[in-house]
Amino acid sequence: MNSVLHIAETRGIANFGWLNSRHTFSFGHYSNPSRTNFGSMRVLNDDIIAGGTGFDTHPHANMEIISIPISGALQHKDSMGTLQVIRDNEVQIMSAGTGVYHSEYNYLPDGETNFLQIWVMPKEQNIEPHYDQKKFENEDIMNKFKTVVSPEGADALWINQDAYFNLGHFAEETTTTLKLNIASQGVYFFIIEGSAQIADNQLEKRDGLGVWDIENGEINLTISPKTKILAIEVPMV
Repeated sequence: MNSVLHIAETRGIANFGWLNSRHTFSFGHYSNPSRTNFGSMRVLNDDIIAGGTGFDTHPHANMEIISIPISGALQHKDSMGTLQVIRDNEVQIMSAGTGVYHSEYNYLPDGETNFLQIWVMPKEQNIEPHYDQKKFENEDIMNKFKTVVSPEGADALWINQDAYFNLGHFAEETTTTLKLNIASQGVYFFIIEGSAQIADNQLEKRDGLGVWDIENGEINLTISPKTKILAIEVPMV
């Protein structure tokens, strides 16, 4: 088994007043040759947007973009005609494909909105752009991992990559095993809240751990009470 640990305080910083962001991987003005991606995951940004502000309309192409609100509410508008708001316990995906313009604004006029912005390199180039979002009820993700994004779709959101996003909110101490869908892939754990011990590493709030070359495709976790974890399985290419 191989692993890479990213402590929260080592992430890149971008603070523009209206946006306060932490970058796990190189992005914008933050450039770190040793931290450019984890497999096909290219971006993991922890964004806080001030009330009534946000990202103006801008283009994307050939990238899978996943947004996961932590607090507040985010309004999405795009050139496909989509106008939606996403909140806590919801997940949003946008397959940019051949090209799409979109904006992301804090829907709250006064309070902050915090969300994870994640980019995954696509499996197929130049597909038709696609948008979707879904709310996952508390019982879906409480004290267990729930697949919220996958290449199969089903009751998860479809993504144009062999990537699986698993979200879990653990109210009580839990010992569990995460089994990869594709044994040759890697998985990146991000602690949204709380703490956990994963692959002999103690992780705290906003720490990240990437693991690959996993024997039997299984990873054991000991998760502390009041912990929220995102586990992102991706091809290691």
